[in-house]
Amino acid sequence: MVQGLPGTTCCRGPFDVIRRVVHAEGFRGLYRGFGLTAVTQSPASALWWGSYGAAQHIIWRSLGYKDDTEKKPSHVEMVTVQATAGMVAGACSSVITTPIDTVKTRLQVMDNYGSGRPSVLKTARTLLKEDGWWGFYRGFGPRFLNMSLYGTTMIVTYELI
Repeated sequence: MVQGLPGTTCCRGPFDVIRRVVHAEGFRGLYRGFGLTAVTQSPASALWWGSYGAAQHIIWRSLGYKDDTEKKPSHVEMVTVQATAGMVAGACSSVITTPIDTVKTRLQVMDNYGSGRPSVLKTARTLLKEDGWWGFYRGFGPRFLNMSLYGTTMIVTYELI
């Protein structure tokens, strides 16, 4: 993922990466950041679904649809509202969870972390020292696009099926 960047080790493919990681950190090194991934994905998913439901409710209300209305939306309206709500949900979720995802990614790709095993706290302190608070939002653009486009595609497909 980071090969070719200054300060990173060059490897000859995925098996070379696995061999080097296992040699340097043991089998456990292959799972660096796994727990943090689980901790990140759970709230991200919960925030996404909560935001999606709220956004969809607000959009339908703003379009004049109420629970007691006989008026039925067109197929195009339904897909448009779902896609828009998916984008809003991706924005909300990514704004809130990007800092922990940034720490997790940094933790996973560290090549030379000095003395001792890397930890979430050490990684967060280093990030704060190097880049300040804005450093926690590194990669926000791609994360936002990923969560929004994936979520929108997934929800529109899900709702249509």
